[in-house]
Amino acid sequence: MKTVLITGASGFVGQALAQKYLDAGWQVNGLGTSLNHPMADANDHFFWTSADTSRPGDWQALVAQSDVIVNLAGRNIFKPWTEAYKKAIYDSRIQTTKNLVDAMPGTFYGQLINASAAGFYGDRGDTPLTETEASGIGFLARVCRDWEAQAKRATSKGATVAVMRFGVVLGSGGGALDVMARAFRMFVGGPLGSGDQWFPWIHMDDLVRGVFFLMEHNAQGIYNFTGLVPIRQKEFAKELGRALHRPAFMPAPAFFIRLFMGQLGSSFLCSQKVLPAALETAGFRFKYDTVDRALTQIFKSGNTK
Repeated sequence: MKTVLITGASGFVGQALAQKYLDAGWQVNGLGTSLNHPMADANDHFFWTSADTSRPGDWQALVAQSDVIVNLAGRNIFKPWTEAYKKAIYDSRIQTTKNLVDAMPGTFYGQLINASAAGFYGDRGDTPLTETEASGIGFLARVCRDWEAQAKRATSKGATVAVMRFGVVLGSGGGALDVMARAFRMFVGGPLGSGDQWFPWIHMDDLVRGVFFLMEHNAQGIYNFTGLVPIRQKEFAKELGRALHRPAFMPAPAFFIRLFMGQLGSSFLCSQKVLPAALETAGFRFKYDTVDRALTQIFKSGNTK
C-alpha cells in the first residue's frame, strides 16, 4: 500500500483530497494543528498527527515514509491582516515547506505536490496569466514566491516537484463560496468593487482530479489550477445569484472594502485572468469548464444546504 502525507489535511481542500486517496486504496497520513480528525475514527487507513508544522518536530519522521507529499498547509487568509496574523500566514506556509524539505533524506525520490495560489501574480488587470508570467507585487505575491522557492529546494533531494497555483476553490460545505453564498441567501449579495476584475476559480472536483493527474504522470513544474473559462467578478456574482435564485444587485464599494478590511480587502479587488495552460498542454480534461456548470452542480437540489 502506498502512502501519502497531506499537510493541512483538516482544511477544506485537504479533507476532499484525503477522501480521494482513501477511496483509491492509499494510506493517508494527515498533518495539521487540529487536535483530532474525524477520518481517523472512520477509516483504518487514515492516521492523524496534530502538530505545528511551521516548527521542526517529531512529525518530520513521516516525510521519509511517504511516496507522495501533498503540501496544503497554511493559515486561513480570510481574516483581518494584523502584522501578527500576516506573520502567521507567511510562516505557516514557508516554514512548513522548509521543514518538509529539510526532513527529506538525501535520496528521497518521491513526489512533492505543493500548493501555491493565483495571488502569485498580483493585480494584473486584463493581462492573460499563464505559468510563464513573472510574479506580481504585494504581500500575497511575496508569500507565494517564497513558498514556491522552498518547495523547489526538494529537487536537490531527488524529489519531483509540482507546484499548484490555486484559484478560489468552489465546492459545497466550506471555503470562500460558503461565505459568499450566505450573503446572497440574505439578499445582500453582489460584486466586489467595480466587478470588472477577473476572478480566478476552480471546482473542487477538478482540483482533486488535477492533483491525481499530476501524481499519476509524475509531473513537475508550475501549474495554474483555475477553470478553463475566465470570468469577471460581476459576472461571477450574477452566476452565483442565478444558481441560488437570488438577485445580485448589492455591490460592495471598493472604498468600503478597503476601509473595513484593510490589505485583505484590497486583495479581493485584484484582477487575475489566470489560465491553466500547463494543465491543458499536459492533457488534463476539465469536468467543469465554466462557472455556471460548476455552480449548478454545487447548488443542485440535495447537494448543499
